[in-house]
Amino acid sequence: MQRSSTIAAGAVLLALTTACGPLPVYYKQGAAVSRLQSDELTCATQALKDAPVANEVRQRPPVYYPGRQVCHGSGCYYRPGYWADGGIYTVDVNKPLRQRLEKSCMAAKGYQQIALKRCTRQDAAALPGPRLAPLTEASCAQRNRDGSTVIRTGG
Repeated sequence: MQRSSTIAAGAVLLALTTACGPLPVYYKQGAAVSRLQSDELTCATQALKDAPVANEVRQRPPVYYPGRQVCHGSGCYYRPGYWADGGIYTVDVNKPLRQRLEKSCMAAKGYQQIALKRCTRQDAAALPGPRLAPLTEASCAQRNRDGSTVIRTGG
C-alpha cells in the first residue's frame, strides 16, 4: 500500500515538473504562424509514418523485502519476507527515433528547437501576431488544448 502511494506521489511530482518547466518549441523569426503549424503537422505526420508507434510491454524485476524481528513488551516474533511485483509498463521503442526525425524535418525547413518559459495567465491574454516576432526576455510559450503551441513575445 505504501509503495503505490510513493509511486503515485512520484507521478504527480513528475507531472508538475513537466507542466512548470520550459516548453520546447520550434522557432524561425518572421515565419508565418500558420506556416509553422502546417510544417509541424507535416513533419510529425511524416515522422509517424517513418517510425510508427511500436509499443512493447515490459516488466520491472520483482523486489524482495526481507523479514524482520518485531518485539513488543515481553515477546518477539519474526515477520516473514515477501516479494513485491515489479510492475508492468509499456514503452514506445520508436519514440526517440520519431522525435529525431521530426526535429530533422523541421531543421530542413529552417526552424530550430528552443526552450521558452511557459506563459503566465497575464501573458496568455495577449494575442499573438500572424508572424513569429523576434524573441525578447519576456517571450514565452503556451501549449493549447489541441496540442498546438503559441509563442508570445510579451512586447
